[in-house]
Amino acid sequence: MKKFHLAFFVVPAVLLVVVDQITKSLVVNNLPVHSSEALIEGFLNLVHVRNRGMAFGMLNGLSTNTASYILAAVSVIAVVAIILYAFKYSDGSQTTIFALSLILGGAVGNLIDRLRLGEVIDFIDFFIGSFHWPAFNAADSGITIGTFLIILSHLFRKKRA
Repeated sequence: MKKFHLAFFVVPAVLLVVVDQITKSLVVNNLPVHSSEALIEGFLNLVHVRNRGMAFGMLNGLSTNTASYILAAVSVIAVVAIILYAFKYSDGSQTTIFALSLILGGAVGNLIDRLRLGEVIDFIDFFIGSFHWPAFNAADSGITIGTFLIILSHLFRKKRA
């Protein structure tokens, strides 16, 4: 991996972790757990919820410490896999490196919560009419955007080939 790519990989990941942890801290310090404040009426709320499960509340019913440790271990494995993939197997394109950086930053941001709290802090509550997206955070956004960028990159690369 070139030095330019290394910076393009590390800097966005670190920035995402910092933004994620600052926003979660602001929520924890200013909004009681299970409370909600409308940001855009009928569209977007700021909430304070805790997620012991996986992304978007999947397996949130898990209550044992063992489940928390398992999810933290899976997160550590994912972080290592992302780093190895970025250095050894990625195509080296700027889009792929940036996308992997966002996924890495998101995984680390949520891993910090799991290690500190045994759960992840979510605070963005988006909905349209009766469609209600599960609460999420900045780390989740980075993972989702990074994944979307990788999919788009692969689709367009195959079309060009």
